[in-house]
Amino acid sequence: MNTSTSLVRTLATSLAAVLLLSLGACSNMSSQQKNTAIGAGVGAAAGAVLTGGSVIGTGVGAAVGGVIGNEANKK
Repeated sequence: MNTSTSLVRTLATSLAAVLLLSLGACSNMSSQQKNTAIGAGVGAAAGAVLTGGSVIGTGVGAAVGGVIGNEANKK
């Protein structure tokens, strides 16, 4: 197994674990807050994959995803 496959597999497993563990914490959140959190998580995972695990790439991905998630429900 090469390094990129291992990284993707590790990130996917970590993301799934975090999502499962955090479901209880979202019970009293508004829809906009949930979308922001989901967007940040997905953005962080995407940023990490696209930049090979770079901390800066992960942070930028989380920030962009959070903003997109926050704006998703605004009317």
